[in-house]
Amino acid sequence: MKGFSIIFENDDFVAINKEPGMLTIPDRHDETQLSLYKILNQKYGKIFIVHRLDRDTSGLILFAKNESTHKYLSQLFEQRNIEKKYLGIVRGNIPEKKGTVNEPIGEHPIKKGVMTITKKGKPSLTNYEVLEEYGIYSLVQFDIQSGRTHQIRVHTKSLGHPIICDTVYGDGKPILLSSFKKKYKLSQNDLEERPIINRLALHSYHLTFTDIHQKIFSIEAPLPKDMKALLQQLKKSRG
Repeated sequence: MKGFSIIFENDDFVAINKEPGMLTIPDRHDETQLSLYKILNQKYGKIFIVHRLDRDTSGLILFAKNESTHKYLSQLFEQRNIEKKYLGIVRGNIPEKKGTVNEPIGEHPIKKGVMTITKKGKPSLTNYEVLEEYGIYSLVQFDIQSGRTHQIRVHTKSLGHPIICDTVYGDGKPILLSSFKKKYKLSQNDLEERPIINRLALHSYHLTFTDIHQKIFSIEAPLPKDMKALLQQLKKSRG
């Protein structure tokens, strides 16, 4: 079924690779919308939400199959006893190649559904490491030590290097191949250029945790096609 694939499952939990554009849970204002929770609930009879990903963020997400696992995994996330790594493509080059953003995040006082750095916010810690630089963009790994709404997006904005195609915390502009590829030519059948990526370039790619039976799991989800395609083209143009 379009929207997700199963990376791993056992009797206690299922690890899903979510596609961008798929909701984790139904929208509060529109319960009829298709969501991962709805699909999995139908598939398994009963499923439990452990954590969430933004609609346009792709990658790994866990769902529990029973109440005891749900309670256990939820506590792992709350107590930060789970390693969560993301890959994101940001604008420009971050001067500090490895660092930590330690800025409290809270709701924006005016804009609904938007988060911001504020003294009144909750403690939020994001470790980052620049993996590749392409001049105009960089591939960055994020290791989040807290689970605030839009945390990586808010923290990268604070660095002055927002995630590309972020309509809330960046300029939201889709990335066109012609914007960085020399001698770009439109193919004969196309009337206009299609973006190489036009959604938030953020992917939850790695989770490491100890399950309820004290077994260690390390699960990864491959990069989605759009992010992969952009990185390949950036490498080519770089040299």
